[in-house]
Amino acid sequence: MRKLVLALSAAAGLALAAPASAQITLGETGLTLAPTATIASDYLFRGISQTRSRPAWQGAFELTHISGVYIGGFITNVRFAGTDARQELDTFGGFRFTLAGVNLDVGVLAYLYPGYSRAPGTYELDFYEGYLKAAYEIGPVNLLGSVFVSPNYFGRSGTGVYLEGGADWKTGIWDVTLGGRVGYQWIERNPRFGTPDYAWWGITLSRDFVIPVLGNTVTASVGYYDTSISRGDCIFGTSQDICGARAMGSLTFKF
Repeated sequence: MRKLVLALSAAAGLALAAPASAQITLGETGLTLAPTATIASDYLFRGISQTRSRPAWQGAFELTHISGVYIGGFITNVRFAGTDARQELDTFGGFRFTLAGVNLDVGVLAYLYPGYSRAPGTYELDFYEGYLKAAYEIGPVNLLGSVFVSPNYFGRSGTGVYLEGGADWKTGIWDVTLGGRVGYQWIERNPRFGTPDYAWWGITLSRDFVIPVLGNTVTASVGYYDTSISRGDCIFGTSQDICGARAMGSLTFKF
């Protein structure tokens, strides 16, 4: 069977260090809405470019109830070689609560690719994951950890398990936040997905800027990212260097 050339991106998802968005209170409903828009020099998901190292335009929203229940969505452009997939739409929902001082978040996330036409010998791209996230604050440092599990990962590559840990430090210098992440992705059917199991890591600097004329806040972020995947092991050894080290910058508008 022909290998899954269209798996060249490990699927998509929310950005590494997406800044918290402003919240709009919706009357007396107990609901708040948090919309954002992002312009980025690339779109990375777990260290792998989803746009073949091209810029990304993204939008997201989250609707949260005071009970801790929330739903949301995320849309972005993508570009996978050998396919006509050009959009990714994520939908998610879950519940946030605090236990023994630890902020917990449990939910489900669906990754959808509207407009994608599956060619003979290839596989569906859509998949979903269940997740558990934890965060614990120690002074200016926020410690983070998460686990994501998919029963059938991107490109029908079987069970996928992903672990991530990291921290965000409010440095107190020019209101800059220093963030770091490290993650590891296990994939049941590596030949179908196109890479071995792999690690990735990243470090970011971010800062919020208030723009009075726009009436909102802009978060500027720059980062450096890399993976443990060699160029020859990156999506069946394609000539596209979508798994290698790179710098990335973004501007996120919080309305």
